[in-house]
Parts: sequence; structure tokens; C-alpha cells
Amino acid sequence: MGTPAEEAARRRTFAIIAHPDAGKTTLTEKLLLFGGAIQAAGAVKARGDARRARSDWMKIERDRGISVTASVMTFEHNDCIFNLLDTPGHEDFSEDTYRVLTAVDSAVMVIDGARGIQAQTRKLFEVCRLRDVPIITFVNKFDRESRDPFDLIQEIEETLALEASPASWPIGMGRDFRGCYDLLHDRLVLFDRGAGDRILPAEECHGLDDPKIDAALDPVLAAKLREDVEMARGLCQPFDRDAYLAGHRTPVFFGSALKNFGIGELLDGLERFAPSPRPQVADTRTVAPAETKVAGFVFKIQANMDPNHRDRIAFLRLCAGHFRRGMKVKHVRSAKTMAINAPVFFLARDRELAEEAFPGDIIGIPNHGSLRIGDTLTEGEDLRFLGVPSFAPEMLQRVRLEDPMRAKHLQRALIQLAEEGASQVFRPMIGSDWIVGVVGPLQFDVLSHRIAAEYDIRARFEPAPVDAARWIEADDPKVLERFVEANRSALAEDHDGALVFLSRNAWHLRQTGEDWKDIRFNAIREHRVVA
Repeated sequence: MGTPAEEAARRRTFAIIAHPDAGKTTLTEKLLLFGGAIQAAGAVKARGDARRARSDWMKIERDRGISVTASVMTFEHNDCIFNLLDTPGHEDFSEDTYRVLTAVDSAVMVIDGARGIQAQTRKLFEVCRLRDVPIITFVNKFDRESRDPFDLIQEIEETLALEASPASWPIGMGRDFRGCYDLLHDRLVLFDRGAGDRILPAEECHGLDDPKIDAALDPVLAAKLREDVEMARGLCQPFDRDAYLAGHRTPVFFGSALKNFGIGELLDGLERFAPSPRPQVADTRTVAPAETKVAGFVFKIQANMDPNHRDRIAFLRLCAGHFRRGMKVKHVRSAKTMAINAPVFFLARDRELAEEAFPGDIIGIPNHGSLRIGDTLTEGEDLRFLGVPSFAPEMLQRVRLEDPMRAKHLQRALIQLAEEGASQVFRPMIGSDWIVGVVGPLQFDVLSHRIAAEYDIRARFEPAPVDAARWIEADDPKVLERFVEANRSALAEDHDGALVFLSRNAWHLRQTGEDWKDIRFNAIREHRVVA
């Protein structure tokens, strides 16, 4: 093993973002397949169904065919170590995706070739833009009837205000899809549908006039390929890595994840172009990956990955230093020292002990509630990494138990799920009903399923007389104290103990804000725990 700087240079930590049904989970599986499904800690072998949808490990994910929680997968390819974070595509789980994007250095944006850019793709792209996350684009499903590639390039540039540089160009589509021309290497990469969807070895070409193109394609396809590639090179910006790293330009690959086509070129593009771990901003300074002392932050908590052991895993993004199993680190929020004796690397639900890790790696730390989203771990320095957000929920309902005798069990379940970031839970100052807030209605179904499956509690969600939740702050403690006394019936505490104002409707929120000018009503806050 090398120094932290040398090992960081080998890491590529990236997320896959997409609208639902664009093929994101399929692409994730195929990247693992092409990468050999090998973790930094050891090989994982899988066959048949065990290899399919490896990132969707929850029962509800397999039943519904959707991803509802982010998964981490670590594998090696050539001399690089890839940390792939598969994110939920459905907008109802977007808050989990937003937090995951704080832990990556780049992203792969998957676009359905027939549908183009869809609503959730646009939202997730804007989050990437706010963080200057470089994006590689993969236009998927070209083995089906798709839109004209020039239309898709134009839509990327006009809708996202992002310069698009074709890295490959499709040859046909649907039943006539024959492969791609690799613009970056002047190679012909063909797809033989008559031979079990076999991908043929790449043919090096000496420009578009190379007779290999005529030998491999019928005259009509060969003529169209030459015309399209010349037009693409004339109309589109050439790929420039500096512009890509700055978030202004995206290389565009075409292919079919289902048919394994274009995966090798995409993986090669990630290896060659995607950034190694970038410096991370903390409250007192910027932390560079080449630093020798360990520092990292928790961006996700997942409970019950192994229901038999009721475990709770904190996902830590390592930002600096050489981490070794058993080392002692400072938990900055509590100022306590903790020994990390059983850290793990992930392949979704599967795990291997992590003997050591370097900047860019994602490690799991088993814990019993001591670690929270947003926590910082260091080798002694007092600093806190910034930018791990919590968003005000858009839908709020109250929870009703079928068996009132299990109220304490419900409380524990709700708090643990809230600590994951799967939902937000509020305990009103007046009244006994818990209020649960989520981004979208599908989350309530998932919560009901998980409360029943993981905690053996039967509960239902009902409409609550609450329209919005806002975290409240004031510079003057006395002003805050007066506000609490005057509005106790509309106040609650979240699972971290932070004060929350629960408004009945938009007018109530607006009028209270006008009446209390010195109170801040926040829709977003940094993840932190109130002491």
C-alpha cells in the first residue's frame, strides 16, 4: 500500500443518478459484472438470481422493482478502486440521494434514449451543479427504438445548460442497433445480435475512411455513420477534461446496459476522466485527501441490514488519512474517543472486514446509535465537515398504533428510522401523537412495511392537521423563549431535539413569520444533534 495521496489517486467515488426506469440499477449491476464484482477486501462470487439487482437488497425493493435506499458497492478494475453509490431514482426518496451526493466526487447520469431528460433527472442534476460535481452521461436502451442522437445532445445542452461532447456515436437503434463508433479512440465497437448478443473485439480505425468500416457495415449504415460523426465533430464541443472537472461539460456515451453494450467504454471513461477524491470543506478549513491524519464524515445510517442482528451501520466517507482497523478516532460531536474494531466494505448487503481504507473509500461502522448523519470522526482535530443537508418534509401524517401497549416500541422504531434519514419524526409539545414527515407518499408505504417487517409493529398513517414543518432559530435566547411560550401548541421536537414549528396551513406559517421577525423559520438545516 502507498501513501494516502498515492492511494487516493487510485480511487473513483461516484454516484449513479437517473429518473426511475432509465436503467440505473441494471447499469449498476453491469458495472459490477465488468469490474469483476471484487471488493477492495476480497472477491464476491454470485450466480443467477443472486447476481441480479444486487444493489436492491431490501425485500420491498425486490417486490416492487424499485430502489428505495442508497447502496454502496466497492470493486476493483485495472489499477483503480471504484466506490459506486447507487441512489434511489424515485423522487419520493430524493433526500437520501441528496445526502449521497455529498459523499461522491463525480456522477454518472443515465438517460433513457427514448424518453430523454425527465423530471427527476433534472432535479438531481441541479443538486450536482450546486456542488460542482462532474458528470458523465450514459444514454441507455439504444437496443430499443430511441430518439435521434442529435436531438438528445441538443436536449442535454438546452435543458441542463451543459455542454455535451459525444464520446461514442451509435450505429443504428432498436433491431438495427449494431454498436458504436468510439470517437475518443477512433475505434469501431460492434454488437452482433445474431451471436447471442455478443460484443465483438474493438477494431482500431485510421479515420472514417478506413475500409474496416465498409467491411463491417452495410453501405447505408457506413455512409450514415460517416455523415453523423463528421457532423457531431463539427457541431459539438470536443471533450475537454478541465471543462468536465469544472462541471461545465459532459462526455456522452451511448449503449445498452441490458445487453452489456457500452459498459466497458463507460468504465474506461470513469477510470481516465473522473476525479480522484477532492478536498472537503469543514467549518474551520479545507481538508485535503493527501493529509496523513484520518478525517471523515457520516452521510448515511442504515438500520437492520441484517434483521437477525438488529444492526445499525453508519456509512463514513473517508476524506483524509490512512485508516486502519482497530484505530481510535475522536467523535467530534461528543468529544469522545471511539475504537473502530469491525469496519466493513460493502457490496450492497454483503460485507467484508476492512483492514484499512484511504481517502475516497466508504466504510461501514457498526454502532448502536452513537453515530448520526453529519457526524465527523478525526484523529483528534476539532472540525466538522459541512454540506450534509436535512430538508423540511413535504408531507406530514400522524401514526396510530393497532396495539397501544406497544407505544415505546413504536417510539424506538420511529426514532431509529428518522436517524437513518428515511423520514423525520416530530413529538409535539402538546398531545401524544407522533408526526412523521416525508418527501413523497411512497415513503409512508415503505415505512409501514419496515415497521411491520423489522420491528413487528402494526401501525397506520393518518392525515394530520399539519401543512408544513420548519426548524426555528433565534439569535436572542429570550426571544426564542417567548416564542415557545406563545406557540407551544404548534411546536414539536425532532428526533435530534431541535425545535420545529408545525404550521396548520400556508397562511399560518406566513402570519407567524410576520409576527415574529426575529425568529428564523428554516426549510433546510445542516445535520447536527442538539446537545
